[in-house]
Amino acid sequence: MKTFFTGCLTALCFSGIAQIKPDSTKKLKEVEIRPYFSVQPLIRSTGSIGIIDQTVLDRQPAGSFVSAVNTIPGVRMEERSPGSYRLSIRGSLLRSPFGIRNVKIYLDDFPLTDAGGNSYLNALDVSGTFGLQVLKGPHSSIFGANSGGVIHIQPQTALTDSTALALKLEGGSYGTFHENLALNQRFNKYSLNITQAWQRSDGYRDHSAMDRKYVQTLQQWDYTRNAALKALIFYSDLHYNTPGGLTEVQYLQNPKLSRPAAGPSKSAIEQQAGIYSKTLYGGLSHNWQIATRLKHVISVFSSYTDFKNPFISNYEKRKEFTLGLRSYVEYEKKQTGVNWKVDLGVESMQTRSDISNYDNNFGQTTALQYSDKLKAGSNFAFGHLGIDLMNKWLFELSASANLYKYAYESLAPVAIAQRKNSFEVQFMPRAALSYLIDQQFSARASISKGYSPPSLAEIRASNNVINVDLQPEYGWNYESGLRYQTTNNRLFIDLTGFYYHLKSAIVRRLDQNDAEYFINAGGTKQWGLESTLSFWIIPVHTSGIIRGLQFRNAYTLSQFKFDNYIDKTDNFSGNQLTGVPKTMLLSSADVQLPKDLYFFLQHNFTSQIPLNDANTAYAKKYHILQAKIGCKNLRINRFPVEIFAGADNLLNQKYSLGNDLNAFGGRYYNAAAKRSFYGGLAVRFNRI
Repeated sequence: MKTFFTGCLTALCFSGIAQIKPDSTKKLKEVEIRPYFSVQPLIRSTGSIGIIDQTVLDRQPAGSFVSAVNTIPGVRMEERSPGSYRLSIRGSLLRSPFGIRNVKIYLDDFPLTDAGGNSYLNALDVSGTFGLQVLKGPHSSIFGANSGGVIHIQPQTALTDSTALALKLEGGSYGTFHENLALNQRFNKYSLNITQAWQRSDGYRDHSAMDRKYVQTLQQWDYTRNAALKALIFYSDLHYNTPGGLTEVQYLQNPKLSRPAAGPSKSAIEQQAGIYSKTLYGGLSHNWQIATRLKHVISVFSSYTDFKNPFISNYEKRKEFTLGLRSYVEYEKKQTGVNWKVDLGVESMQTRSDISNYDNNFGQTTALQYSDKLKAGSNFAFGHLGIDLMNKWLFELSASANLYKYAYESLAPVAIAQRKNSFEVQFMPRAALSYLIDQQFSARASISKGYSPPSLAEIRASNNVINVDLQPEYGWNYESGLRYQTTNNRLFIDLTGFYYHLKSAIVRRLDQNDAEYFINAGGTKQWGLESTLSFWIIPVHTSGIIRGLQFRNAYTLSQFKFDNYIDKTDNFSGNQLTGVPKTMLLSSADVQLPKDLYFFLQHNFTSQIPLNDANTAYAKKYHILQAKIGCKNLRINRFPVEIFAGADNLLNQKYSLGNDLNAFGGRYYNAAAKRSFYGGLAVRFNRI
């Protein structure tokens, strides 16, 4: 299969090279990033960073982040059923039965991750995103508690002085439909973007339908020459059914099946298992260039989530409210041969979560089981020093002091007065450097400490017991890397090696009632290798049959093992880390053709995945082949129109994209869709 795919790419390359005219190519832009407060060329970054720009998003299906995020080495995103995201950066999936933990996510200047450690990434619609930057490895030094990594999401914004209205419609197999409408307005000192979207799907499996309504607005007012005010608001109304995990026998016999009834337990359909989540999020940010060398940025933000989860064994209702602030000052001085910059700031937020669990009687709440009130406080102060020496050496020193605490109060079945629990202040340093050997080649190295306290969803898991004994996990990460890019940016290569020793790892367990709880169990030793290759074999030009051909490749090698890991009488030390494939390889070809035609082909290979800590059950390896073809700049009157069609899982593989790890009774499998197709159009109405 891999030989066939490589042969296809090679044929495309040589056929295109025969058509190219050397003097007709266009200069390619240098890739720039904003990982630590300011913009810098990617080649000079001291960290391991993955980039997803608008082009990458446009080549993938519009209904999910999964395919786009999985183009980054070291990152694995899963979707057990439509709308049910899980995200892992270098093995951090171990703690996440669903949702996202141990990864800090920012939406523009505002933390999307709440003080309780939860990130409602599935509340967002892809259409509201312009791009993502993934900072791999622990970055507690600047962004607070995390031991997995950080994701910066750039929302859609108005880019040019014009009024534009854009409509995109996409539909496909299994009742999939996605619609979004975007309005951009920019003039003088004010810009406005409004994005509206609606998505629905019947799902591949029984009882896996989803529906999401979404609206987002980003406004910016540059009210003076040196100051700007920005406001971000989004509202999301998400519902998706949860079909539940299958045993291997059920998965092989009928992968479309939802979890059936077993003994006294009703089926997922009978209990109407699913997620109902409504989230309102708002943030206000002020950027003030006080003087040539001095800048101040402050952001305030708040969110409210109404969350309901009818499950097999109970019906959970949760109301969450978050309020927070992030602020920093920056002083920068440029001298002959030396530029240096220092940032000092704080981030503080609190999340209140009122949680009640009821008996679930065919999707209806009956008797109250448990009711608790929890509060989490996440506070840290940070500092960052960057020194640029002779435009060759870049030194970065950063650190944060983290204080995490929570309080809990039980209302039922037994009333317990509020109690508090605070962890010791944690000092989290990071030291890094990069050296520009020449304008095309750089080397980098870093050492950093990761720290991640238990989330509220782990302190009070679905077994409804408040686990005050659960402690934070922490560890040291060491990494180095090389980057190379040609002067015209046609070729880019990034190679990273790292070693991460995590201690007091938080891991998930299930009891005989299929309720989860969490424990600290030894640690992990994680050796990893990641590589990225991007090559414009044929740069974009204006003549020939193939007018542009870009090849991308992302490779991940994860030698992740449990260390000193004993569960009761079982010793799992030396076993492969649960849920992490040893090898992932993603390759794609993006072909530009005459008359604004394009063709995109992507192949994903994932090796077998251990499903339990004992390594006695594995999900099989799989190959996923995707394709998309389209045509831009067709005209309806004077309006540009794009039409496109695509296919997913062209090889019709049977695989599970989101396994239930350490599942009781061997219910590991959540089957992904077989071969599927989609198509759509996008219309842009411009008024200059």
